[in-house]
Amino acid sequence: MRSLMLAIVLAASPVAALADSLDPSLEQLPNAIKVKGPRPKSNPEVVTPAATTLPAELDRLQAPAPLALPTTPSQVRIVDYRPLRLNEVERLIEVNSPQLKAIASQVEQAKSNLRAQISAWYPTLNFSSDGFPSRSFSNRNSNFVTQNNQNNQNNQNTYNQSQVNGASANLRFNWDLINPQRVPQIAAARDQFEKAKNQYLISLRELRLQAATAYFSVQNSDDQVRIGKSAVQSSSVSLRDARARLQAGVATKLDVMEAETQLARDQQKLTDGMLQQALARRDLARLLDLPQNVTPTAADPSALLGVWQPSLQESIVAAYAFREELSNLILDVSIANSNANNALGNIQPTLSIFSSSQWGKLFNNASVSDPANTDSVIETLTQQIGLNLKWSLFDGGKSAAQARQQRQLATENTYKFSTQRDQIRYDVEQAYYTLQAQIRNLITTSRQVLSTRESLRLARLRFQAGVGTQRNVVDSQRDATTAEVDYSNSVSKYNTNVAQLRRRTGLDQVLRCTPTKLPALPPNKDPITDVPVIPVPTTSPCLVQAVSR
Repeated sequence: MRSLMLAIVLAASPVAALADSLDPSLEQLPNAIKVKGPRPKSNPEVVTPAATTLPAELDRLQAPAPLALPTTPSQVRIVDYRPLRLNEVERLIEVNSPQLKAIASQVEQAKSNLRAQISAWYPTLNFSSDGFPSRSFSNRNSNFVTQNNQNNQNNQNTYNQSQVNGASANLRFNWDLINPQRVPQIAAARDQFEKAKNQYLISLRELRLQAATAYFSVQNSDDQVRIGKSAVQSSSVSLRDARARLQAGVATKLDVMEAETQLARDQQKLTDGMLQQALARRDLARLLDLPQNVTPTAADPSALLGVWQPSLQESIVAAYAFREELSNLILDVSIANSNANNALGNIQPTLSIFSSSQWGKLFNNASVSDPANTDSVIETLTQQIGLNLKWSLFDGGKSAAQARQQRQLATENTYKFSTQRDQIRYDVEQAYYTLQAQIRNLITTSRQVLSTRESLRLARLRFQAGVGTQRNVVDSQRDATTAEVDYSNSVSKYNTNVAQLRRRTGLDQVLRCTPTKLPALPPNKDPITDVPVIPVPTTSPCLVQAVSR
């Protein structure tokens, strides 16, 4: 009987009409484009699950307690510079990240809320007691006037005191047979739960991207420091040679001043590089939530991650299939429709069955002024069963207006879906085109590195032979340093774009670079310098990296 009644209620509810309107079958449109299905469920298989434990070698890098706060300088003094690899960084951010833990807690909260809403299908049983036990006192003072035979009036005072002890209890059973708001509330809670799970997957992908980007920044800053140190050493040698030639009378004071100026520039570049290195390392420590006395460093040298294999079109389609942001917008549409049905439930009848049992017992003590009044016991037991019908016939149009507002919100979310769809494609195209540009930049900057190194060598030989000037050496050295910096930036940006494509598409089709070693004899045709004037896309940057190294 109960299952039949539930089936009737579900069939008559507004959610049933919504479910019929949102047919799971996908409507075929021209050009084989499919409409996004209703109420998508999160699929954790599209993302590698987050790690929950650290290996033995990383156990000391466990995140501190969430509410821990250092109180002494010794607790925040850096005592350990820990080299980390990229895969170790990704493992640490999955285990330590407080942001990911907070979102995981939100998933559990949404699950508990769904369970609380499902409880509306079950009956309720309440117990209450007004006095269990209770005691009450009452006093009464009476003044009587009497007249005797001698016509004398006498005043008589009567003082009564009574005491009542008792207990009472009430047990009430209630079960909603028809409740129009029950199904929409459960549907909205279920969609909120799916949204929370999708948000966890989104945050996990975003944290992995942030970890990789921060790690590439550390690698780039290490290269900047290395280039700065090399430039300072080279400028120091040039200054030493200029001073020696000045003492020998074959150079001028201007040559020495130019060498000193270049040394100052390189020292400033080294200082800036060391600043960026310190900030990049601490930013990585912040993301990984490492202990307060540990600073991470990059154990892997700066190198290309590999070649992105999917085409632009494949990347766009994969992004549409694996981006949970689109699924969340569909769930927002469903939640708004459920809220609209919930609002309409305010003006629909609600039928419930109830049963109530009341019990009470009173003990009345004897009155002090009347010893003949003995204790009395009064016990009552009342039982009641019936149906309750609640129906708001008119509320001034409030429920209809609230339902209309939610329907409009659902329409708004459909437009947001279109905006997000276009933004996803643009993000993929931006990362893909930028990646292709970085490949061309790798070719250009690697050629600059080779040419500026050779120019610096020739400028020094000419200066030592007395046929060149210190200005030529300074300019060549500055060009060589700039070329090294540009190449390092290109490698960092290339790797960042590969990581972004992984994040945007959910794919991991990257062909690892296996650079070939340079032969002892130069090739007949240099693959680096033989580049047309107009840059063209290249399919593999690995050879560029091998030659530049």
